[in-house]
Amino acid sequence: MVPVHQLALKSLWNRRFTASLTLLSIALSVALLLGVERIRVESRNSFANTISGTDLIVGARSGSVQLLLYSVFRIGNATNNVSWQSYQELRKHLDVKWAVPIALGDSHRGFRVMGTTVDYFEHYRYARHKPLEFAAGKPFSELYEAVLGADVAEKLGYQTGSKIVIAHGAGEVSLFKHDNKPFTVTGILRKTGTPLDRTVHVSLRAIEAVHVDWQGGSKMPGLSISAQKAATMDLTPKSITAALFGLQSRVSTFRVQHYINNYPAEPLLAILPGVALQELWDMMGIAEKALLAVSVFVVLVGLIGMITVILTSLNERRREMAILRSVGARPMHILFLISGEAVMLILLGILIGIGLLYGFLFIAQPLIENRFGLFIGIDWPSLYELSLLGILLLVGTVVSIIPGLRAYQYSLADGMTIRI
Repeated sequence: MVPVHQLALKSLWNRRFTASLTLLSIALSVALLLGVERIRVESRNSFANTISGTDLIVGARSGSVQLLLYSVFRIGNATNNVSWQSYQELRKHLDVKWAVPIALGDSHRGFRVMGTTVDYFEHYRYARHKPLEFAAGKPFSELYEAVLGADVAEKLGYQTGSKIVIAHGAGEVSLFKHDNKPFTVTGILRKTGTPLDRTVHVSLRAIEAVHVDWQGGSKMPGLSISAQKAATMDLTPKSITAALFGLQSRVSTFRVQHYINNYPAEPLLAILPGVALQELWDMMGIAEKALLAVSVFVVLVGLIGMITVILTSLNERRREMAILRSVGARPMHILFLISGEAVMLILLGILIGIGLLYGFLFIAQPLIENRFGLFIGIDWPSLYELSLLGILLLVGTVVSIIPGLRAYQYSLADGMTIRI
């Protein structure tokens, strides 16, 4: 008697066209399931790696997620600013080790412009305390100098020494440009895979300089102050958008947070980046579960399609079953044969699905990183992904028994009967 697995392979080869379509359906389902899971995990990691080593983020009182989005991810705008006087007083707190102010509101060809100090390049950390590094040049030191994120320089073709003009507002297109005060690129940061790559960094004094002839968010008519004259003026900021704080000790975090949240001079909000990130992911948890549910249902549809194809073909294979029975095959052999074909299809579908996923990642990884700033690593499947595949194989094995039992019930007489 030929072994059951060899019979199953030969049977699948004889029906290779329908088997290939079923195999492709399962492989695409597996690739989708793993792809959704990989994107979910890497998205979470990318968000979590955006900021590290910062104990508190301080801004005007609003919502913690909103403050996190506009101060770290450059998404949205602040409802109000923090006065420069309040910032100076807070940074003198005994528990504060360092503080970095940031000012937002301008843009350059669709990329956000952020005003800050050179301390930003020294203290800002990402991806588990990794410091910022320069791919070319150095931090700004003069008034009209700028440091570009990697994506800004790459997409716009800038290099050190290039001249850029920033515009008022954070939109893709702006009708109000500060073209009488151009900036010189002095440095380009190495790629970080964070919103920093899509940010133009200038000094706080530069933000004040380009707005000396502006008032209330609009240019004062008939007034134009040159770049040279603006450089001689008092460019102390009146307010900032937010500030990043590093503390002397983690133990003092909640004490300083409570002090800032109850600051008497103006309504302020201090948030812990990690806690705010968790709140953000809790809000997005429904979307995550929905995506995972859709991919699971796609896999189930693939399995149901496989079972349907096998059940449909059983009526045409009754004579084959009868011949096998006549040469000594027992009913259990028939069950194992049909179930074995289904399990083989599932195993091959899983392997091909993994191959399709990694092939897609190999091609699309740089495109996704450049377009969305999301780095998806090409790593070995995680334990969770392997457990998903294990559950899929187990479910597939269980449902494969259905056509096996159906074939088991066919008798020799029924298989040899000619139906008209």
